[in-house]
Amino acid sequence: MKYYRLFILFSVIIASAAVKAQESTAPAIWPKLGKNDTIRVAATNDNGYMIPWIGLNEVVINGVRIWHSPEERAAYNRLRYNVLKVMPYALYAKRRYEKLESDLATVTEKKDQKKLVKDCDNEIKNMFNTEIKELTITQGQILTKLIDRELGRTTYDIVKQTKGGFAAFSYQLVARVVGHNLKNTYDPVQERDIESIIVNSGYYQQ
Repeated sequence: MKYYRLFILFSVIIASAAVKAQESTAPAIWPKLGKNDTIRVAATNDNGYMIPWIGLNEVVINGVRIWHSPEERAAYNRLRYNVLKVMPYALYAKRRYEKLESDLATVTEKKDQKKLVKDCDNEIKNMFNTEIKELTITQGQILTKLIDRELGRTTYDIVKQTKGGFAAFSYQLVARVVGHNLKNTYDPVQERDIESIIVNSGYYQQ
């Protein structure tokens, strides 16, 4: 069965190469140029006809939102403020956790791995004591969702992976007392307002 699949794969590759060879050997028919056609562009040979084309940047088109009441608009503005308030923390968590994973992949000793995790934990705690502790309950809830959006895993899963199940359970108990849930996940369909705010925030235009 494996040899049969391999034979099919080679057949497809050879057929593709043959098609490309046929396209490349066809006589090229170029479009007639006008006196103002001075810009060099890419072209594709389509059965002998050279078709010029230019790659365009992605264009995002957003509809104009219609507010049904001043209260609805005010609620959206509050949501936008909260999202933009915590988005930098979510991006920081993403960069720091990715660095931790990269660092852990370079060491094999358990004590060295524990030190890397401890250093990351202390760095997060320092930021919490100076900045994150000032967040409101709503902002904290949004932050846990955005961490899941950026990392593809919940805050609970991150703590469980780096510090163990008991620590994750303990953190979750404390979080629930103050109105947070470390298991919050992010669904861009359900959170379409948050997703729209993030997409139009400029964070990903670099």
